[in-house]
Amino acid sequence: MNIERTPLAGLLILTPDRFTDARGFFSESWNKKRLIEFGLNMDFVQDNHSLSQDTGTIRGLHYQSPPHAQGKLVRCGRGCLFDVAVDIRLGSPTYKQWFGIELSFDNGKQLYIPEGFLHGFVTRAPMTEVIYKCTDYYAPRNDGAVRFDDPELDIDWGIQPDQAKLSDKDMKAPYLHEIGSPFEFTG
Repeated sequence: MNIERTPLAGLLILTPDRFTDARGFFSESWNKKRLIEFGLNMDFVQDNHSLSQDTGTIRGLHYQSPPHAQGKLVRCGRGCLFDVAVDIRLGSPTYKQWFGIELSFDNGKQLYIPEGFLHGFVTRAPMTEVIYKCTDYYAPRNDGAVRFDDPELDIDWGIQPDQAKLSDKDMKAPYLHEIGSPFEFTG
């Protein structure tokens, strides 16, 4: 597995090796021992799987606040998406900065998003499936969202905002300055 750091502390790109033959491929998408060797020790307790039928579907920007904050390991099971993480840890040198990467069935890349980040994605292909592991269980009282088109964050989603297909929750999400951040940067 190839592990790359990003400009945002704690945010990592994981690319598992693929072993191909005439039948297709085999890939080990998660190996706790290998990640511990890299200095990462995380326990995943929940797997989530979403399907977005249309290109231009945006899900996010979502977070779960303490004491049920979640780290996530995100990958694409089918199709293609542009995955975005935004650092909202107060005191972080990269506060309000975002990082985006294309995750697709073809490239096999995964993005590890630690606690303290907003997370969202836009689909770039129809029938895109996203599969992700979480380090804590879903807790409705700690569920939060920030507008995907928050001008303070200035995220380039690759589509016009009026073309985005959104849930009611995401359409009504507040701006970051309206909620503040429940996360602190610990270095």
